Amino acid sequence: MDCVSFSYDGYEYLFDDFSLKISSGESVCILGANGSGKSTLLKILCGLAYPSKGSFWAFGQKITEDLLEDNRIAQKFHRRIGFIFQNSDAQLFNSRVWDEIAFGPYQLGLSKEEVRARVEDVLTMLNLKNLADRSPYRLSGGEKKKVAVASALILNPEVLILDEPTNGLDPKTQRWLIELLLELNKRGRTIITSTHNLDLAHAISKRALVLSEDHRLVYDGPCHQALADSQLLMSVNLIDEYHHVHDAKEHRHRYTHG
Repeated sequence: MDCVSFSYDGYEYLFDDFSLKISSGESVCILGANGSGKSTLLKILCGLAYPSKGSFWAFGQKITEDLLEDNRIAQKFHRRIGFIFQNSDAQLFNSRVWDEIAFGPYQLGLSKEEVRARVEDVLTMLNLKNLADRSPYRLSGGEKKKVAVASALILNPEVLILDEPTNGLDPKTQRWLIELLLELNKRGRTIITSTHNLDLAHAISKRALVLSEDHRLVYDGPCHQALADSQLLMSVNLIDEYHHVHDAKEHRHRYTHG
């Protein structure tokens, strides 16, 4: 992403002259308060929005709206990137979990035999076989999130992008998701997560990108350093002055980075 500016209305820029590079295999968290532009940035990264100025490159080519109007190119691009929406209900629309997970592979033209095999594999991997015949709309929030993740992982994407993935999840499902993301990153997947959950950022990411409330990139560096910088976090409205920030002498964390 090079010198990108973006506007929803064609006039006032949400981002202006924004540059960013993410390498294959990284685990990156995008930190910022609500309204800082995290979700919009993710939409650009996964080809759901396009720069008003500047350029966005992925997998060695410049990604534009005209380019992705070619169905063959669009399929190839979206096959390499999995996107998990903040609200799982926005991602689920089939009447049965099995069909929900199978939808993406069918849209890419895979054979019935391959789709069936992939669905069964991902149901087993994520321990979701007991949900296969249920309606997504009758699931708990945590179960819906697992189905949304399965719908992305079935395409075996190289990059997994998640928008506020722990919102509304119970502690057990949060732990499941964290362990899954750590394992996927260990296997070489690029993980990009937007969040204002500092514990999640600490658990899964080595690199942090911090957005200010006026949509500027004010920090790009090691995640642990960002989380230890209370002045930085207060300046972007992620904590207030009474918030207890990570302290090596007082905090012990379950998750560590290899």
